[in-house]
Amino acid sequence: MAMSTTIPDGITTPDNIETQLGALNFFDGVPDAETADKIYNLLDFTHAYQAYLDGVKIASMDAMRRGIEAFGPVNTTVLQFADLMDSKALFLTPNTTSVYQTAWLQLGDEPMVIETPPNVLGFLNNAWFKYVMDFGNLGPDEGKGGKFLILPPGYEGPVPTEGYTDVVPSDTYGHWVLWRGYLKDGSTAEAVQATQDRFRMYPLSAADAPPEMTFVNVSGQEFNTIHVMDERMYDEINTVVQSEPLQGEEPELLGHLAAIGIQKGQPFAPDDRMQAILKRAAAAGAVTVKTLVSKPRDPRVYWYPGESYWQTAFPGGAYTWVLDGATLHDFRSAFHFYATGVTPAMALKVVGKGSQYAFTYRDAEGNALDGGKTYKLTVPADPPAKDFWSFTLYDNQTRSMLQTDKQFPALGSNDDGLVQNADGSTDIYFGPVAPEGFESNWLQTVPGKGWNTIMRLYGPLEPWFDQTWRPGEITLLP
Repeated sequence: MAMSTTIPDGITTPDNIETQLGALNFFDGVPDAETADKIYNLLDFTHAYQAYLDGVKIASMDAMRRGIEAFGPVNTTVLQFADLMDSKALFLTPNTTSVYQTAWLQLGDEPMVIETPPNVLGFLNNAWFKYVMDFGNLGPDEGKGGKFLILPPGYEGPVPTEGYTDVVPSDTYGHWVLWRGYLKDGSTAEAVQATQDRFRMYPLSAADAPPEMTFVNVSGQEFNTIHVMDERMYDEINTVVQSEPLQGEEPELLGHLAAIGIQKGQPFAPDDRMQAILKRAAAAGAVTVKTLVSKPRDPRVYWYPGESYWQTAFPGGAYTWVLDGATLHDFRSAFHFYATGVTPAMALKVVGKGSQYAFTYRDAEGNALDGGKTYKLTVPADPPAKDFWSFTLYDNQTRSMLQTDKQFPALGSNDDGLVQNADGSTDIYFGPVAPEGFESNWLQTVPGKGWNTIMRLYGPLEPWFDQTWRPGEITLLP
């Protein structure tokens, strides 16, 4: 043609190409019907896969809400692990030494008041599983107990400030409230009573006559707060999308959800084709988050890159998983699959206060930890923990405490009978049977099951942060 020019290389694509989808056929850039179906199936799978990875956090929070509501109505029910949490509870990576206490705050059209007890580590996360505020020892009340006013989304009414520790706006109506008290002389009694004496949640309009709170001891009871891993997880996510305003959640994630039929105000009713795609995407998402948490490839996730398999949940100390302006999607997905609770207090350097964590799924050789084998770990002398240190074992599938013959599958410096070596170090053994003579330093595992562990340092000291002290590796014994 008279106006023809030479088209630079790379602008056009062939009409007949082989891809992972098989043969694709176009007429000068327009697909035939079969090719269009293949491409849209791939696109829908991609949206569903990404929605799974980024939406794990939403499903996890919905599961937490349902677990709490199983014991009583929102706003007036407090669950207390008055005898500590044990391995009967299906709860993501808890510890056995804190006095866990939790409630669900459900806002309406008016602000809600929360009165909190002293000497706790507490926080609020919203229904999108995002940080809202801290209270307690690392909160604005500085551990004295506080009184907080929580404002619902878009609230424009009067906001009293006098008498409140803080006034906190929120993007969602639903909130998970968690606080951890401390043992005193091995007893939970003081922490449990302090909550019953001081903790209250009530509408601002009921400030003169707050409703009575109900405190339920859930220690030793079956208690499930874990989301499903298959395609039903999309239904859990849809529950939150339908019940919460969309503000506060990333438009990118909402876009992936909308592309697979999860839209606010619309029924989520995938047809047979989409159901099949969701099933495959969920299966792919499930194995992806398990791989991300157990064998991460990014060196930033390791405390000692190239030298050790001990991992951190918050690379770079970023509790938002945003570093250098970029969202670390893989780290965030792995965290929300494995653990629960988002607060700066878990990620920032605070010498002598709070806690620090290191976890691993692997032994010194990089192999998965096997419940049928016996391992040894040495805790070097002078652990940098002002209060105490501990190891807790977890089930790889449920991410809850490993269910063995032991009620509390944990061991730490506060345990009676723990034997220390002459040089001040401590050897910990993991295996199905206690090595002879080391029964007091042994944690039981289950043949045929994998396991992982978290080391916790309570009141972490400078040698942890500057890495002049580091834990030993988990070594397979012959």
